[in-house]
Amino acid sequence: MSQILQSAKMIGAGIATISLLGVGIGIGSVFSALINSVARNPSVTKQIFGYAILGFALTEAIALFGLMMAFLILFT
Repeated sequence: MSQILQSAKMIGAGIATISLLGVGIGIGSVFSALINSVARNPSVTKQIFGYAILGFALTEAIALFGLMMAFLILFT
């Protein structure tokens, strides 16, 4: 029975880390939009950079939640 439980934990942790794929795509999207907007209008670089860092932080928070869930599944 213990092996089935261990296998289920591993599968659950693997499924929980799928969120990291979306986070990678999201961070790439945030910074590609930053580069695109700065190339179009360089005079608003400071304001847009602040928004990009906010978007990066919020997107990265999702990655931390996904990793936290994976570790909770594995070690509890």
